[in-house]
Amino acid sequence: MRRIHRFVFVLFILVSLGSLSPSFIVRAESPSSFASVQPVVAPLQPTTVHVNIPDYDGPATLLAFDSAGRSAGTFPLTIYGGFGSVQVTPRGALGDHWAALFANGRQVANGALYRLDAATTVQTGIAAFDQLYGRVHDFMLQDKLGYWLDDAYVQGYRSPDSPLLWLRDHHYQSRGFRYFESDLTSLPDAFRRAQQPDGSLPDFLARPESNIAAYRTPVEADVEYLFVQAVYETWQITGDDEWLRANLPAMQRAIDYTLTSPLRWEPTLGLVKRPFTIDTWDFEYGPSTIDPHSGQLAPRHGIDDQTKWGIFHGDNTGLAQALRSLATVEEHFGLWESSWYRRDLANQIMQRLNALSWNGDFYTHHVKLVPFDVPGVDEAAQLSLSNALALNRDVLTVEQGRAILAEYLRRRMHPNNIAFVEWWSIDPPFPFGSFGLAGRLGEGPGEYVNGGVMPLVGGELSRGAFRYGYEGYGFDILRRYYELIKRTNTTYLWYHPTGGHSLSPDTLPTDGWGASAMLAALIEGAAGIEDTGGRYRSVTISPRWPAAVEDDITDVYAAARYAANDSYAAYRWTYEKRFVYSDQSRLLFEATGSGERMQLRLLLPGVLREVRQVELNGQPVAPVIETVGESRYLIVQASGPIVQVQIVFSHR
Repeated sequence: MRRIHRFVFVLFILVSLGSLSPSFIVRAESPSSFASVQPVVAPLQPTTVHVNIPDYDGPATLLAFDSAGRSAGTFPLTIYGGFGSVQVTPRGALGDHWAALFANGRQVANGALYRLDAATTVQTGIAAFDQLYGRVHDFMLQDKLGYWLDDAYVQGYRSPDSPLLWLRDHHYQSRGFRYFESDLTSLPDAFRRAQQPDGSLPDFLARPESNIAAYRTPVEADVEYLFVQAVYETWQITGDDEWLRANLPAMQRAIDYTLTSPLRWEPTLGLVKRPFTIDTWDFEYGPSTIDPHSGQLAPRHGIDDQTKWGIFHGDNTGLAQALRSLATVEEHFGLWESSWYRRDLANQIMQRLNALSWNGDFYTHHVKLVPFDVPGVDEAAQLSLSNALALNRDVLTVEQGRAILAEYLRRRMHPNNIAFVEWWSIDPPFPFGSFGLAGRLGEGPGEYVNGGVMPLVGGELSRGAFRYGYEGYGFDILRRYYELIKRTNTTYLWYHPTGGHSLSPDTLPTDGWGASAMLAALIEGAAGIEDTGGRYRSVTISPRWPAAVEDDITDVYAAARYAANDSYAAYRWTYEKRFVYSDQSRLLFEATGSGERMQLRLLLPGVLREVRQVELNGQPVAPVIETVGESRYLIVQASGPIVQVQIVFSHR
């Protein structure tokens, strides 16, 4: 027996070091065999493997290997009368897995074991969480739009209220469609081809069959940083360095345009400026005007001598995020000096913005370059939607993130609040007619982005709540969104605060922007699977299920997989509130994936008094605790496809 285990151990080490691959193991002459009852399996979902070693009784060992040649587990079993079976836990890289069977001190068989495949899923036993991915997937398939443009097929996800491919709508929806869409590059490529010599980009692409040309709404100041962020996040998913290299000059030109254009940059403040619009939207303050192209009454999309300029916080938090993303790209290609400059500038922009716009609780909506009064509204009290977006741009301090969330919660609970959800586009809204929209909805308070409530805001709030220690609030938003969409199986870009919605002939009842924000809150927030290294090579997993106290969740299986490739991460989380008839509880956590490195941030239940024991793959490790607000996370660093953690703790 000692000889057998020594040989198995040596083989295990050789495979782990990459010195030996299962495909190079010499097949024994014995007719021994093994077969999985399932030819295709899912990560961490055990399958039974039947084993036959003729004329043998005794112990045997099955060694499993993933498609990358890494050890995926050692599974001992006992053979009686030549037959036996063993439960195998699939782990590691997707694709065809191999195994080697050992008995009586020698290898008796090797060959194909099963094919490992993964799909994005969350399984908790709670419908609000388990069914959300499927519903969002179905919504977003209705938003998909593709056509030929400049001899290339372009495919993207359209705006719910415009039959066009807008860069901002497509980019924000990528937080959802990355899990089921394989064409991620055709739309950024099309925008790159539409980039102007000065580095600027259009808001939306041309649609030739409708005789619509690509167009940039002049008041917009965010298109360039959205392009940079879209390219960066696409590269994170695909890992395609050559594609990224082809887009890098366009990314650099886009940022340079923002930093040098007299229409976008305010040199006296060192910040992005824009006309006085409602948050990031594309029409400015003032009465309706005449569109110079159509001759029809229209919102004020242009810039003229009546334009009122100011600093809007969302343009600057977005630019800071894009600068850091571009710095990461430049570092990847060895452009160290430029990357250092980008990071330093991002820090400076946030320092300047905080000094100018941060009021202690949230960012002031619009700081005017030339002061004037807007009758009928307290502008200092206006909370606009890009505060929620900032929560997930990695530009805030923990104190700022928690302050913004606390402000939304305070307004939700205010006795004068009449909104059925607190996902305001802006609160309080502007008086009727402040922003002329040619008679369309949005001129009045509580309509469209003038105080309407938007799922896209709720999704960003939920994801931010998980990030900044308001985990219970994050779960609450997800539950309320699920209840909202299951009534009619629809979701809209915006709702009246009292609950109604507006549907015009061009509006889809399948708002992908809001739906994808909610899905990101579920996958990256509640389930806590975040890709930190691209293609899940390095992943942070922060399961927050103990905070869903009203759901009493004790067993979870979650997986996130990019549809464009075989990159994924998966885990199983189990909470044993009492075990072995003791006063102690236990968290069991098992994870695997296609990557190499994992940082585990395991949210500890609120009833916990003391961590008694932590084990990683059967070995004790010292507990490291991170505090975010009132939440405590146990931090464990792990590597490889086999990760098993056990935490034993006592109660308060």
